[in-house]
Amino acid sequence: MEVQRLSVQSLKKIVKGQLKTKATCVVKFYSPDCKYCHALKEYYEDIASGYEDVYFFAFNTEDDAAELENLLPGINGVPTLALIRYNGYHKPTIRLLDEPHQPNEYTWYRSSDITNFIERYKNG
Repeated sequence: MEVQRLSVQSLKKIVKGQLKTKATCVVKFYSPDCKYCHALKEYYEDIASGYEDVYFFAFNTEDDAAELENLLPGINGVPTLALIRYNGYHKPTIRLLDEPHQPNEYTWYRSSDITNFIERYKNG
């Protein structure tokens, strides 16, 4: 699936479960000034292209940092990845990818960190 840039309004809809259908979404939170975020972009897009049942988004934290803190208080820095799963009935389940024990010196997360995270939580 292609990575889509996410607006504040769309992020709110996903986090609050205001979607019209069941969905699993992965959101990469980034900053234009973050070297890891830029380096991770190509890997994230490659991972997204391997999924047809998961939606991939990128959210610029500088769009509205104050609103982001209210929506997802667990985000302490960038890059951060969140998996948000909405089953159509209840409040969405939100999981944040843990900080790596040994960060990649260029991309922070490794591709395997991201794919393992998605596979572990995409169905529940």
